[in-house]
Amino acid sequence: MSDSRDNSAARRTYSYLGPAGTFTEAALAQVPEAVGQNWHSVNNVGEALDDVVSGRSDAAVIAIENSVEGGVSATQDALANIPGIRIVGEYLVPVNFVLVARPGTTLDQVRVVNAHPVAYGQCHLWLDATLPSHEHIPASSNVAAASTLFNGSIADAAIAPPNIVHHYDVELLAENVGDNPNAVTRFVLVSRTVPVQGRTGSDKTSLIVELPSDESGTLLSMLEQFSTRGVNLSLIQSRPIGDALGRYRFVIDADGHILDERVADAVLGVKRFSPNVIFLGSYPRADKLQITHENRYSNEVFVEARDWLRGLIAGEPETDS
Repeated sequence: MSDSRDNSAARRTYSYLGPAGTFTEAALAQVPEAVGQNWHSVNNVGEALDDVVSGRSDAAVIAIENSVEGGVSATQDALANIPGIRIVGEYLVPVNFVLVARPGTTLDQVRVVNAHPVAYGQCHLWLDATLPSHEHIPASSNVAAASTLFNGSIADAAIAPPNIVHHYDVELLAENVGDNPNAVTRFVLVSRTVPVQGRTGSDKTSLIVELPSDESGTLLSMLEQFSTRGVNLSLIQSRPIGDALGRYRFVIDADGHILDERVADAVLGVKRFSPNVIFLGSYPRADKLQITHENRYSNEVFVEARDWLRGLIAGEPETDS
């Protein structure tokens, strides 16, 4: 899909890392409400989030995690430092790459390869085996890696998404150059802060949490806020806060919804523990996995416990349970 869409004021605008043909655009194509709307190509995650906060866009799709490379640090740091953002959905895109060049170039002529750093990291084994003497030039996006071949780049070839051949007149030198055929990138749809949507039973809650001190056992104390309430963490990744050595924040994905009693209680425990908690959102999981838990962590158990405590405080007679 291209950016030549109707700019009617009645249409919503979605920002994505461009230009056309990127994996981010493929993720945006999965967003039902974005079909037929205005798609705005941007150069980086910060620009996409700024579009949302400023109101230039209604929402944006950004990459947040890769199954091979882990969390996308630029996205995690931006979410920690740009207020007023809420994650409202997630989408998974299988990731594979091709090696392309200017027409007439052959594989044995390639000495310098243009590639986004994340893409390069996912293809370096193939590159090292096939082009052992190659040099790498970082690109701002997977599509930009190919497009700059025609804009004076000294690179001989580029690592790019497979559909790049539909957007540029390139020579396809090799297919399936990714080191892991099962690689997947997770993208999130972000908007300005909105009320939390309802539970689906297949949800994820994302937080950013700072530790109160760099002391023995502090991380364990934070993790216990979740474990003692039966909340599984599908992602926990540290990122430096940047104000001093040894100061870290943690990006966390918890299985469940903030409206689940066990998750809400865990988040309250984290809030009491941490000097800074950023709630990024509760939203449906892309994999549709139903979240299960032991009966002792059910909503009813938490409600009964609160009612029991209320009765004690009110002086109500105790009954056999």
